[in-house]
Amino acid sequence: MTTHDPVISCRNVWKVFGPQSDQLAAKLTPSTTPEALRATGHIAAVRNVSLDVRRGEMLVVMGLSGSGKSTLIRCLARLLDVTAGAVVVEGRDIGTLSEGELLALRREKMGMVFQSFGLLPHRTALENVAFPLEMRGQDRSSRLARAKDMLALVGLKGREGYFPKELSGGQQQRVGIARSLAVEPDIWFLDEPFSALDPLIRREMQDEFLRLKEMLAKTIVFITHDFDEALRLADRIAIMKDGAVEQIDTPERIVLSPATPYVAKFTEAIDRTRVIRAGVLATPVAGRAVEGEALPAAETLHILARRILADDRSLIPLSEQGRITGLLDRGAALDLLLGPST
Repeated sequence: MTTHDPVISCRNVWKVFGPQSDQLAAKLTPSTTPEALRATGHIAAVRNVSLDVRRGEMLVVMGLSGSGKSTLIRCLARLLDVTAGAVVVEGRDIGTLSEGELLALRREKMGMVFQSFGLLPHRTALENVAFPLEMRGQDRSSRLARAKDMLALVGLKGREGYFPKELSGGQQQRVGIARSLAVEPDIWFLDEPFSALDPLIRREMQDEFLRLKEMLAKTIVFITHDFDEALRLADRIAIMKDGAVEQIDTPERIVLSPATPYVAKFTEAIDRTRVIRAGVLATPVAGRAVEGEALPAAETLHILARRILADDRSLIPLSEQGRITGLLDRGAALDLLLGPST
């Protein structure tokens, strides 16, 4: 369940590469431009980023190659030290942690999955999943039992004794996901974990991931350059360009109200009806009479299209968990489904 309690807070974070970049902190302001930094031989991979990731939320960070999304996730896990600003995880500024404290935080709280599967070729799937537990010092019997459970969770029951070369790309990625889950992380970082997979396997892995998200209620930061993937997975989306966050909002809000021309370009080819849920268009009941069958507020307009077209009510009640939550303006829904009437 998502709450408003932030697990990760990112405040005015910069990551600059170049000569003596660690001495730039005091000179970096919101008005510092990429061009000004390039003139001094520096590249700003992350520029003045502030965001929160809420408990139980999946935040998808997306952008084109070079937008800074992978650098940002490495800053959140302190795989890279920030040049300026702060990353706070569960109330602790991770930039102030000692090496031992940081290692403990990663071992006890964080799971990570990256584009490269990073499996140990001489170890079986079971042994690969158990490896982080071995590094933690857990006894062999309990770590193998845990690894077996995780492989079953990602649909690889019966493949425990296979070596990586005996598994398909999708199966190898599932092993990587199972390994990251073995330590029972509260926070899960995933950097384009499905990008190397063919479209059919990628869709299958997205389905699997949504199932795991529902079951495990992790706080997740997921990186992708695929907008369709972002729309399918995200509670909120952050769109990056040249190291900065252009907009962070729900998928519906980003599609309906892009904040910048760059975000609008990202969304122009998207079928809005497949993204926008009926509840987003709801207006309060406000004492008006509610009659007849209600439509589910959580379904998209695309799924409800036939029922909306067949309904002659100008205001259609919407329900969620058995109670009326608002009224859908049929005219506004039809404008999105069919285009504005002329």
